[in-house]
Amino acid sequence: MEFRHFQPAKVLAPYIRHYYVFESAGNAVYEDTVFPSGDMEIIFNLGEGIWESFREDGFQNNPAIELWGQITRPLQIRSSGAHLMLGVRFFTHATSFLLDDEIAIFNDQVSDLTDVMGAGIRHLHGTLQEAPSVTARIALLDEFFTSRLMRASGRQERLDRVAHILTSITKDATENNIGRIAGTFGITTRYLHKLVYQHTGLSPKSFDKIHRFKTSLKLIGENKMPLTSIAYDAGYFDQSHFIRDFKSFTGLTPSAYLSNLSAVNQMLID
Repeated sequence: MEFRHFQPAKVLAPYIRHYYVFESAGNAVYEDTVFPSGDMEIIFNLGEGIWESFREDGFQNNPAIELWGQITRPLQIRSSGAHLMLGVRFFTHATSFLLDDEIAIFNDQVSDLTDVMGAGIRHLHGTLQEAPSVTARIALLDEFFTSRLMRASGRQERLDRVAHILTSITKDATENNIGRIAGTFGITTRYLHKLVYQHTGLSPKSFDKIHRFKTSLKLIGENKMPLTSIAYDAGYFDQSHFIRDFKSFTGLTPSAYLSNLSAVNQMLID
């Protein structure tokens, strides 16, 4: 199993967190659970392996071009066969430069991106399969997403404003501070909630909960601190608050997760 990160072109850096390549060989069945990350992703499946995600009717095959919406609860996945996957991980606010739909309609789903974007994304998938190297594939992604960003140039000012709002929320997400943040940006609290939800699929409170959870997940993976210190450093009020939120996102207590770290989630942590 191999997992590598690549940085996008400079013009895309405020919107795309990174590209990544995931490769695996063999036919062993692999199962894991994906946790909320606060970010949406696109995954181009370029190999012959099969990925499945658990839905109401059980495990179902994921499409060749996957759009991962905001995951707000643990999602089981299963893999078989040899894989070559090329992923695009967007910053929390940024998928809306690419999609015209309300972001929240994709929450807790793995959608077929061809249903959303049509022939253009299907053509990109074909050229990615034919490209001779990872470098060539990254260049194709840069070209495609830069073109889409230029088409959405009218949205960039609003996207940048949402990015700054989210940064402010991570510093202090109390209800009183949400009002102060709104005032700083010259908008009402109600409009701040609307902006964040439209561009992220999350309320400010949900965004902050996932941000704290992701911080705790990273600290647990480093395994350098006791869980009580991790709870404090991740911004939780107390240990019970930490355990409650962590279990809602993983189905496990922090101590249970520590004894059986999830390979997929640890690889995806920034």
